[in-house]
Amino acid sequence: MPDYLSVEEARERAGVRVALTAGVPGPWGEATKALLKVRKIEYAPVLQVMGEANDALAAWTGHRNAPIVVYNDEPARVGWAEILFLTERLGNGPSLIPHDPDERATMMGLSHEICGENGLGWARRLNLLHPSIEAGPDDPGYELSARFGRWYGYSDAAGRASARRAAEVLGVLSRQLASQRAAGREFLVGNALSAVDLYWAAFCALVEPLPDDLSVHAMPPGLRALYESSPPEVREAASPELLAHRDFLYREVIGLPLDF
Repeated sequence: MPDYLSVEEARERAGVRVALTAGVPGPWGEATKALLKVRKIEYAPVLQVMGEANDALAAWTGHRNAPIVVYNDEPARVGWAEILFLTERLGNGPSLIPHDPDERATMMGLSHEICGENGLGWARRLNLLHPSIEAGPDDPGYELSARFGRWYGYSDAAGRASARRAAEVLGVLSRQLASQRAAGREFLVGNALSAVDLYWAAFCALVEPLPDDLSVHAMPPGLRALYESSPPEVREAASPELLAHRDFLYREVIGLPLDF
């Protein structure tokens, strides 16, 4: 597990500091770590605890959830796009945003479908909350699920539609990769690695997480059970080629073992 700074320690430092949920390979956090690694940006991880108030973090950054990226005295960044553009500004090496405007628009659109509101991550999160909330207060997970549901805009309609929405995004990604491969291209957009490849690798955990033997520490069993609980329509929407692309990215680009 990374050596997390306390919020108090992080506030005294300059440079890039990133609040991450300790012990949890959350897709938004893992995607942020992948961006920072590929762009060769050193950072200090800061402790955020899942499901707790994180009052000190909120007092510092204005936010309680993770990931949160703070650079020097600049405002905290929490959205996937603003974090991406910060890594572009601070990092080195090939850009993760295509230069071609059509490819850039495609990459940003696909990234929003994965990371943004009502995207793959959002839909799978609601999908995970739905069974306990639907079961009601007698369900052991109801209280925690209801709390997360209030944070993330859960409604009965959104919960019921969440699996279909996740499957839609996976279908788009599967077709995009198939089109790229038919054109002799290795990545999801254009001829080179871009941010959307890294987002897919991280968010694939919500469909099929990496096995524990590819991680420094085993994923908490309850969390693994949740991540592996994809409804059949979700799992079937991810083509074998799309899942293999995740494996390639971790093996050749992001690196293993996974450390959270």
